[in-house]
Amino acid sequence: MHDLACKEWACVVRALLAGEQILDLRKGGIHEDGRHFGLRAERFWLYPTLEHQRAELLKPAYRHWVTDELAEGVPSSRTVRIEGWAEVVGVTVTSEPEELAHLDSKFIWTRDYVESRLNWKRRDPLWILALRAHCLLEPLTVPWREDYGGCTSWVNVAGLPDPSSVPARSAVSEEALAARIGNAARDLGRSFEAPPLEV
Repeated sequence: MHDLACKEWACVVRALLAGEQILDLRKGGIHEDGRHFGLRAERFWLYPTLEHQRAELLKPAYRHWVTDELAEGVPSSRTVRIEGWAEVVGVTVTSEPEELAHLDSKFIWTRDYVESRLNWKRRDPLWILALRAHCLLEPLTVPWREDYGGCTSWVNVAGLPDPSSVPARSAVSEEALAARIGNAARDLGRSFEAPPLEV
């Protein structure tokens, strides 16, 4: 599934590709099968969306990114601009607000918003994905389709090639990525595990 993309706020995609953030948090969207998140691939495109994105849900230093994206029309109503892709290098889950509090400095979201993600569908754990992001040297633009909309984690974006076939650079060096994942694991008190893919 080389055209598989994970939908995330445009400003979070920007943070991942800039190396500002290496972790992502996931719970299934309302249009997900069973409304539960499942990891469909270890490698996927990063699809920027403005759905649910609001400046006040970001830490102050990043709030201007929302205004920047609206001014640039990212994404527009007619096209999708793909600027990178990611590999999942480790996964863990949590149901504890205290554990998320230990990771507060590692997200561009506010602590209150991160806790709200945890509290939505409280019986489901929150997935924490450690990602190796790759920034394309030349972004790709593909036509937008109606079936890309809605509250879901995954979309198949027609016309995208295999991510590894497109020239790109890593957002973070291997050494820095390993160190940051190690720091996150110490903050949580446990290691990240190999990605459990959906069958």
